[in-house]
Amino acid sequence: MKKSLNSSPAHSLPTSATTRALLRTVVAATVLSLSAAPLAAFAGVPNLYAAAAADDSDGFGRLDPAPPTGITVDELIRKFGERESEFNRARQNYIFRQSVKIQTISEDNNRPDGEYQQVTDITFSKDGRREEHVVFAPQNTLERVIMTPADMDEVEHRLPFVLTAEEMSQYDIKYLGRQKVDELDTYVFSAGPRTLEKGKHYFQGKVWVDQQDYQIVLVNGETVPQDTRRGHADLQPPFTTYYEQVDGKYWFPTYTKAEGVLHFPAANGATSDDVHMRNIVRYTDYKQFRATSRIIYNGEDITNNKATPDNQNQQQPQQQQPAAPQH
Repeated sequence: MKKSLNSSPAHSLPTSATTRALLRTVVAATVLSLSAAPLAAFAGVPNLYAAAAADDSDGFGRLDPAPPTGITVDELIRKFGERESEFNRARQNYIFRQSVKIQTISEDNNRPDGEYQQVTDITFSKDGRREEHVVFAPQNTLERVIMTPADMDEVEHRLPFVLTAEEMSQYDIKYLGRQKVDELDTYVFSAGPRTLEKGKHYFQGKVWVDQQDYQIVLVNGETVPQDTRRGHADLQPPFTTYYEQVDGKYWFPTYTKAEGVLHFPAANGATSDDVHMRNIVRYTDYKQFRATSRIIYNGEDITNNKATPDNQNQQQPQQQQPAAPQH
């Protein structure tokens, strides 16, 4: 997210479908940036780590550094990576509603002085392609910040955050201990990139994994690296994402909050500026996209036809799998 050079109010969202989709993606990205430790670019960031280290603070029990029981740390990391891969594939077969709210906060009264909202239904077309349908998008009144391609990259690669088996080689993952979060028994890990490859962004922070399901139930951290160059600063606030169990087996993200003061350095004769951001994303109404089979024979749909002795000896009919959402 960059500092806006235009002090005039933002106009209504463009009507171009491509532009709307780009902005929708960019906006959602800003919401899900995480922070593990304070950086020079941030101030006033809620520190979930401090709460997690305290006894029974905001639902967090004491962090027990004892090793896991009945399984090695390496086995545990491998197992939860495999489960995250499974979750990641499963979520691609769910429809849901994504509600985004991005606000700049006045330091005078701690109230929003600019806001972007968008509600999007993530669905599938009749031929099984992923689609996004904007169902609510009031006028954008953000004036002090603008969205950037870096924000779009956030939503594509770290919204929601998953740490799959395929991605684990890119991260340095360290076991920190066991901790109770509300009623859940979790394993706690720190995760950060092994190396920073030019042009790529990574998650850095803490990850809480359910001890029974071996899936992420909570993350808190930041996206790294962030561009803090004078005149080119492109920043995202830290965020925390909470997950809930869906259909009794998958932990899906349901709520993300990102809040912090972004420090834009002075450049090109302009003074430095601090912008307090507060961003919320909610994911609701998860429903599995049920696949159904149709039997196509000689170009004809014979799904509901009963087999006869004559056609039983003929070539097996082709099966296709269009799908429809489960209501």
